[in-house]
Amino acid sequence: MANIINNIVCIGSGNVATHLTSALAKAGKNIVQVYSPNAAHGQTLAKKLNCLYISNINNLQPNADMYLIAISDDAIESVAKKINTEKGIVVHTSGITDIKVLNHHKNFGIFYPLQTFSKNVTVNMQDVPFLIEGSSQNTQQQLIQLAKSISNNIHLIDSEKRKKFHLTAVLVNNFPTYLYLQAYEYLKSANLNFDLLLPLIRETGNKIKTVNPEKAQTGPARRKDLNVLETHRRMLSNFPDTLKIYNVITQQIVKKYYE
Repeated sequence: MANIINNIVCIGSGNVATHLTSALAKAGKNIVQVYSPNAAHGQTLAKKLNCLYISNINNLQPNADMYLIAISDDAIESVAKKINTEKGIVVHTSGITDIKVLNHHKNFGIFYPLQTFSKNVTVNMQDVPFLIEGSSQNTQQQLIQLAKSISNNIHLIDSEKRKKFHLTAVLVNNFPTYLYLQAYEYLKSANLNFDLLLPLIRETGNKIKTVNPEKAQTGPARRKDLNVLETHRRMLSNFPDTLKIYNVITQQIVKKYYE
C-alpha cells in the first residue's frame, strides 16, 4: 500500500501555489514551508498557511513527504536540481513541462490542475481535473490519493497527452479572455457597460457543456451574413488590432462551414 503524503513543502507563492496549498491545508495536510524569492508574496502565503517562510532554497526541510514546485516553467528544472531529498516526492504543477526535468530525483511526478487561478477568485477545487503522472506505480498512487483529498476529478495522463491539454487550455481560456479585453476596451471607448455582455458569456459557457462546439457555433460568420460582417469591419476601422482578430476568426468560421 502506498504511503500517505502529509508533510508538504511549497516552492512558489503565485496563483497556483496559493490555491493548491490552501486546498491541501483545508484537507488536513501539513504545509511545513513556503519558499519564494518574492518575500512579500511568500510571507503572505506562509502567514495564511501558518507555516515557515524561507528565502533561501538551501534551507528546505529535507524530510518532507512532497516538494510541490509551482513556479514559472522556465525555472522548474533549475530549481528542482537544488532540492535535496532522499525519500520525498518532487512534483511540478506545469501543464507543458515534461516529467523528465525531475528525473534526477528518486521519486518524482506531475500534479497538474487543469484550471485557471487568480488569488482572490474562489475556485471549486472538487471539480478541477488533476492530471497525474508518477515515476513509479507507488509514487503515482500516492499522488492520486493526495489529489483525491481535494478533488473528485483525477486522471492518469502522461506528459505528451498533458501537453495537448495545456495547449487546448490556452485556446479555450487565455484566448477568449483576450477577446473579452478587446470587447471591454471597445465598449469603454464608447462609454458603454461591458457588464451587459456577462449573461451572454455565461450562456456561451453553459451551452458548450451540452452541445458539441461545431453545432454550438452561431453568429453572422456562421450564417455567412456578408452585410453584417462588412458593417462590423467598418465599426472596427479605428481599432486595427481588433479588426485583424475579427477578420482571422471570421474567415476561419466561414471556411469551416462553407468551404
